[in-house]
Amino acid sequence: MNASANYIGRFAPSPTGPLHAGSLVAAMASYLDARAHGGRWLLRIEDLDPPREVPGASAAIIDALARLGFGHDGPILYQSTRDAAYRDAFERLRAAGHVYPCACTRREVADSALQASRDRQRHAELVYPGTCRAGMPAGRAARAWRVRVDDAPIAWHDRRAGAATERLDRSVGDFVLRRADGLWAYQLAVVVDDAFQRVTDVVRGADLRDSTARQIHLQQLLGLPTPRYLHVPVLTDASGNKLSKQTGATPIDTRRGVEALNAALASLELGERIDADSPRRFWPEAIARWARSPWMGRHAAAPTSPRPA
Repeated sequence: MNASANYIGRFAPSPTGPLHAGSLVAAMASYLDARAHGGRWLLRIEDLDPPREVPGASAAIIDALARLGFGHDGPILYQSTRDAAYRDAFERLRAAGHVYPCACTRREVADSALQASRDRQRHAELVYPGTCRAGMPAGRAARAWRVRVDDAPIAWHDRRAGAATERLDRSVGDFVLRRADGLWAYQLAVVVDDAFQRVTDVVRGADLRDSTARQIHLQQLLGLPTPRYLHVPVLTDASGNKLSKQTGATPIDTRRGVEALNAALASLELGERIDADSPRRFWPEAIARWARSPWMGRHAAAPTSPRPA
């Protein structure tokens, strides 16, 4: 299948540990979708949070993907090299009055949310109450910078689940773009990088579905295009928690690569195991199955064009 200039996908792992079964499912879904659409598949390392990174994890992830037969298009993008781009986007938002400094600690936000929960159902995520929206309290210094949200619903479309709507003022409130430790927040970095790499389709785990409205809000403020979104189920452990490096997920054994790939295939409900003697021979059939599956999307809509900033 010839590459389509109309499709660019990506896999963007954080180097907080080696590739494990949960992240392999997300990698496979994004890779199969790109190849089934005849598009490009990019690899981005989201090394934006040095305190959480594990030394050598970036190289280990890249090596594991290569051994499993994932072939990325173009150079690997490292977020650690992108500070100037994030700063430029932030300054554009600040010049337009969309961001403001915040002196609140996590404890103060939590206490405010607890108070508010006495009057309404508590949200899964703490909703920022807007304490510093009109200015920080006297004698307090800025700890972080937040972006303003409003009561306008953010509507978007998941290629599998269909239409979704979220009001950010009710779900999260004004959210952080620059953290108290000076690091850029994930939401800003991913929006800037998806636009820079001209990503048309974001295929990722359902654990990131709640980030979608925030990212669309930033895309709209910055005049950037909104890609199509597809969220796939995440693997869970015996307790029902998301399988992750933090919950003790074991690294993929690339010496048993076909076995690992077939396990990921089963998680995506793409049929019986593929009888292949190497990862290279696994992929053609896997791509064909994805192309015939509901994952291709009955609800696929074109990415939106950028709006004026």
